Amino acid sequence: MAAKPVASTDLSVLPENNAAYGTKEYWQQRYAQEGTESFDWFKTYKDLEPLLSKHIASREARILMLGCGNSTLSGDMYEAGYQSIVNVDYSEVVIEQMRQRTQHQPKMTWEVMDVRALALDDGSVDVAIDKGTLDALMCDKGDVWDPSPELCENVGREVGEVDRVLAAGGKFIWITFSQPHFWRRHLVRDSWALEIERLNDGGFDYFVYIATKAL
Repeated sequence: MAAKPVASTDLSVLPENNAAYGTKEYWQQRYAQEGTESFDWFKTYKDLEPLLSKHIASREARILMLGCGNSTLSGDMYEAGYQSIVNVDYSEVVIEQMRQRTQHQPKMTWEVMDVRALALDDGSVDVAIDKGTLDALMCDKGDVWDPSPELCENVGREVGEVDRVLAAGGKFIWITFSQPHFWRRHLVRDSWALEIERLNDGGFDYFVYIATKAL
């Protein structure tokens, strides 16, 4: 099932196979080609605002946006009052583009960083949001019922890093169309309480996994 973009994008940026979504090279080339365009996987802030308000207790929360890309989510959240946002992506191209694009939002930062090896202190984040990044790591040519060891390792590394940087009581929010019977097992942690909400826009079912770290 394909994600629904916010802004139209040239079909030439689409990969020859889905496994390319999990490579840095693909994203570097795509962001260079898209330039000033924005592209949102799954949902926008307008769609997610009720859910985010429910699960983010304070506008002062320290928020980590995992694999931020050129999404409008961080900018819209900033305008709504969530201004302590660290945006990370391993694409130097998109991080520089977004730094230039958001100079009017100076409290928000943009850092070149791999979500599988976060250069952040333990317990330094109140909320980590993933909107499409785990899905990209899950793209390979294998069977969803029997994912490859490489896929499991990559997903496990991101989830492990999120667990490390989350403060006690912090939340990991993953917005996706990945169904629970395939992917719930990847979010099982002794220190996490996991709940799943379903969003429906009339044609697509999306899932929101909310993992709360124990106090």
